[in-house]
Parts: sequence; C-alpha cells; structure tokens
Amino acid sequence: MRLTYGLVPIVAGLDKFTHLLTDWSAYLNPALVHALPFSAGTFMHLVGLIEIVAGVLVLFRPRIGAWVVMAWLLAVAASLLASGHYLDVAVRDVVMAIGAWALARLSTGGQHS
Repeated sequence: MRLTYGLVPIVAGLDKFTHLLTDWSAYLNPALVHALPFSAGTFMHLVGLIEIVAGVLVLFRPRIGAWVVMAWLLAVAASLLASGHYLDVAVRDVVMAIGAWALARLSTGGQHS
C-alpha cells in the first residue's frame, strides 16, 4: 500500500508537467478556474508539486503522508462533485481516500492516534 499511495501521486504529479497521461486541466471545476488569479496550467503545476511532495511523504513517512494523500483525494473528489462532472472519478477518489485512511491507520504500528 505504501508503494501504491507513494508512487501514484508522484506519477500523477509529474504528469501535470508532461501531459503524457491526460489533460489534467479538463478535470478542473470551471468555477475554480474563473476564480484563480493565474492560469489553469499554473494551477495544475502547483497541484503537481503538491502531489509529488505528498507521494514522497507517503514513501518516507507513511504515518503522516497517508493522511495528506487521503485529505487531498477527498478535496479532489469534492471539487469534482461540486462541478457535476467526472462523477465516476470522484467516486474512485473517495474509494482511494479510504485506502489511504487504511494505510494511515496501519502505519501507526499499533499506536493509538
């Protein structure tokens, strides 16, 4: 689980710069795009950096990083739900967030948080 929730955000984050997998800006909530003080492309680069950092955090500090990835996935899902588009992706991100939650809980090493 640590490798999955570490490497997938890193790959997705890097792809915000290369666009080999998809045009990530298509997933942006149009209301958010209009509210941004900069371009959608710049926003996606910031998103990519956050995802890369979150993935690295999961790899080296899974107890903390898994919570960050979980929160990030829920924020993405909320944005997609609010836009009314890509609802299937929103559901997938909620399910992935549950997996990240499980990783966070497993990473406590038996400690109660």
